[in-house]
Amino acid sequence: MIGRLNHVAIAVRDLAAATAVYRDTLGAKVTAPMPQPEHGVTVVFVELPNTKIEFLEPLGAASPIAKFLERNPDGGIHHLCYEVDDILAARDKLKAEGARVLGDGNPKTGAHGKPVLFLHPKDFLGTLTELEQV
Repeated sequence: MIGRLNHVAIAVRDLAAATAVYRDTLGAKVTAPMPQPEHGVTVVFVELPNTKIEFLEPLGAASPIAKFLERNPDGGIHHLCYEVDDILAARDKLKAEGARVLGDGNPKTGAHGKPVLFLHPKDFLGTLTELEQV
């Protein structure tokens, strides 16, 4: 069902500083910051030959990333994102097998402009998992 790894998301307190480390120290290509108000974050993608790294900075105090950073003051890996061909079919199959889809269960538009869903970390080895339709 899952396809390739789309990205690894890292929660950060300072998006500019995180971007500078990857761009200036590691020589990576990074995107401009993209506010995602529906998800409560501003994101930057580090573009790698085989996948991406997504930096997540809270967009306001109610952001789920702000809560993550309260528990993890230094930031850290927040979630993994896998590609799927049909997000609704994937959701229905996972729910039928007992997996919990977060939110209202309906896809939202993600940072790439494609439908995304998040799966409960307790159902996936303690890892928050995002599915993105390709």
